Amino acid sequence: MTAIIFIAVLAVLILAHECGHFIAAKKKGLLVEEFGIGFPPRIFGVKKGETLYSLNLLPLGGFVKILGEDGGETENPRSFASKSAGTRGLITVSGVVMNFLLAIVLLIIGFFVGLPQAIDQSNAAYANNTEIQILDIAAGSPAAKAGIQVGDAIEYLKIGGKNISIKEVSALQNAVSADNGKELIIGVKRGNSFFETKTTPRINPPEGEGALGIAIVKTGIIRYPWYKNFWLGTKSAFAIAREVIIGFFDLLKNLFATGRIPSGIAGPVGIAALTGKAASLGFIYLLQLVAVISINLAVLNLVPFPALDGGRLFFLGVEKIKGSKVNPKIENTVNSAGMILLLILIALITYRDILRLK
Repeated sequence: MTAIIFIAVLAVLILAHECGHFIAAKKKGLLVEEFGIGFPPRIFGVKKGETLYSLNLLPLGGFVKILGEDGGETENPRSFASKSAGTRGLITVSGVVMNFLLAIVLLIIGFFVGLPQAIDQSNAAYANNTEIQILDIAAGSPAAKAGIQVGDAIEYLKIGGKNISIKEVSALQNAVSADNGKELIIGVKRGNSFFETKTTPRINPPEGEGALGIAIVKTGIIRYPWYKNFWLGTKSAFAIAREVIIGFFDLLKNLFATGRIPSGIAGPVGIAALTGKAASLGFIYLLQLVAVISINLAVLNLVPFPALDGGRLFFLGVEKIKGSKVNPKIENTVNSAGMILLLILIALITYRDILRLK
């Protein structure tokens, strides 16, 4: 089921991105030779009009093949190479724009039906179904040994035969600190299921971990009036994009400082596992995750790295500065090398993701 959900999510994200390129190219009168989901080798294809719509074996992306995007057919008015740098830049960036618009639409829908969020003074009046949720768990902590996972919600504690309902963060903290070192039973909600687990809070926990080794927050389903949703969806999309950009630069800084891929980076397998977990928590969690992934794709695609949209925009910028086109052979070679490097990086991260799942 996780694999099916992940493939469906990936298909939606790829379709949105490639539809951006496809629509922009068509609007500018270009000949779109192929619209592909996944990368070759091709599994099958159906030709409608002048465009071949194909499904390909490697489900790690997609592509729109436009006449002349390799630099040829410069005299053909329907060729990508025949268009101005501005038009080519518009077509190149349109996929990113479509991913960002998809995220905005998903967030608007989310705010309409209600999104899970941390509760503070600004949104408490709109909160329903509040709970105390696990944000993080320290490795080897009592909570980890008890089988508690990130995303679980703590419903109650049983200490010395006394049942304590947990509705506030302070209630959990006070109850645990009052009985450190004594075994307690924790009532846990995971998705739509409930279970109890036993653990013993530590009397002298490591610094910054707490007796149970968890980070918690009060969350709820926040549903705003309909007239606020359009602004909130757009505002949230830009806020997420800002965090993604900050996170990307932190990633680069750590990568250059340590020479290692940060442990928080996930590849297709890791994202699939995260997608499955979000789906198990409920549709709205999955919708929120898809919006975040779509914004990640939009931001990362703008990075000026060969084979990405940002790399193609970089070459267009060089063209504008030097006043003539970059040699197509050089550009194609650089983009091919960039694609190979990206596939190697994805393979390494995927291998690490698989090891984590064992």
